[in-house]
Amino acid sequence: MVQNLTRDEVKQKIDAGTVTVLEALPESYYKEAHLPGARNLPLDEVDTLAPELLPDKRAEVIVYCTGTTCPNSGIAAKRLAELGYEQVYTYKDGKEDWIGAGLPTESA
Repeated sequence: MVQNLTRDEVKQKIDAGTVTVLEALPESYYKEAHLPGARNLPLDEVDTLAPELLPDKRAEVIVYCTGTTCPNSGIAAKRLAELGYEQVYTYKDGKEDWIGAGLPTESA
């Protein structure tokens, strides 16, 4: 089962360096701005890229997208769980919430 995390929980895990963060949006959106340290995992490439980006199926993973109106993070997280990843979380409030709180982003 995939659990949703709050902004504070996501930030704590990023700051601690204990999680892999994945943006489930097309590359152009990822390049524009993404959460610190996030990797790009476009929704239509989950099956192909997951083994490369996430070799350890027991590692913690957070998947996010634009915000509550974007279904990508939930779909990608569910697929990762189906592929055997054990600690998959979503950040449903996503990039809009993160930026709205004045937190830093990176760009490619």
